[in-house]
Amino acid sequence: MWQHKSGTADGFTKRYCVNRLVYLEDFRDVTNAIAREKQLKAGSRAKKVALIEKENAEWRDLSEGWFA
Repeated sequence: MWQHKSGTADGFTKRYCVNRLVYLEDFRDVTNAIAREKQLKAGSRAKKVALIEKENAEWRDLSEGWFA
């Protein structure tokens, strides 16, 4: 997250200034996390927006204050 906020992560996030964390799920097992990420990426944009708005209707940056 720090790399995205500071602009040091090359690629899509830097090119399009993607630096707010608006949705987060916690996993203990990386295999489950990867499976969930693939599931989310395969979904429509509308489903992703609905999931974010259900958990974070204001689209607050959930990482605010992490790197103060």
